[in-house]
Amino acid sequence: MREVIVHSVMVTLFVFVMMLITDYINVLSKGKLSTMIRGGKWRQYTVSSFLGATPGCLGAFMNVSFYARGLLSFGAIVGGMIATSGDEAFVMLALFPKTALLMFGLLFILGIVFAPITDKIAQLFKIKPSEECKLAQLHLNDERCRCFDIRLWKSFPHIILIRIILLLLLVILIFLIGAGFIGPVNFGWEKITFVILLLVTLFVISTVPDHYLKEHIWYHIIREHIWRVFLWTFFALLFVQFGMKYLNLEPFIRTHLTWVLLISALVGIIPESGPHFIFVAMFSKGLIPFSVLLTSSIVQDGHGLLPLLSYSVRDSLLIKSFKLFFGLGLGIILYFIGL
Repeated sequence: MREVIVHSVMVTLFVFVMMLITDYINVLSKGKLSTMIRGGKWRQYTVSSFLGATPGCLGAFMNVSFYARGLLSFGAIVGGMIATSGDEAFVMLALFPKTALLMFGLLFILGIVFAPITDKIAQLFKIKPSEECKLAQLHLNDERCRCFDIRLWKSFPHIILIRIILLLLLVILIFLIGAGFIGPVNFGWEKITFVILLLVTLFVISTVPDHYLKEHIWYHIIREHIWRVFLWTFFALLFVQFGMKYLNLEPFIRTHLTWVLLISALVGIIPESGPHFIFVAMFSKGLIPFSVLLTSSIVQDGHGLLPLLSYSVRDSLLIKSFKLFFGLGLGIILYFIGL
């Protein structure tokens, strides 16, 4: 239970940081971030697939944040999630680095290929994504909605209760993560990245005007989104832990290898990294072909989809449906040609 709680807190914390930084940069650049990413469908497909193909779930969380702001099309978020291989990426790099790099490159290409196909299918069946989540209205001509501006130093930072609470929590979290009490134990790039992002968040919380702090960060990001992200993450991870411990999922997979391709796709629906390590381990021992590993990697997305569940369950189910269709289709073709 403690592991589930800590993991849920870490996922929720990162989602909060990415939502805050995305909104902050968009306001600081006076909406130029939105214009840059929204500049064209192929740009969206490429950016989202690249972020998804990076090891871990960080890129997937960024894609969810962009999608919630309306910066990515439905096809782009599907492509990004297809390219996402979650925490398994680090294990694959350790066990079979050459094949892992080939896998990441292939997933990146597949994300770009399937993204426009998804948009075409969505248009054909009149599938519309949920309405863009407004991270508070952007008032470009309103000084209250500006971020760091040396000319406004007299108007902030005001010492208000919300600011004090958030600053204290951030300082405590930075200490706990830096000391290894929560999060990555070893002082590697993951911990360094997390600490840097938290320091950036500390700077944002310290310097933004009261209006931005209350309307953008407190009332919308925290009160509207973050508690939902935590609950979805917690119960999803708790369910997976229960299933792995009491339902004997791994022995079942090992004794039904004729169905392993279908099973890998179905297990991929679970929004968590743990169960998919089974297929990585089986591939490393030569028990399953590349087609099964690729199918699992396409359908699953680690923890990447968990934040989206708090935004739209419908969109999450649609994304998983497209990924299941593409993953199974491609996996079956590769399986029958002997890969």
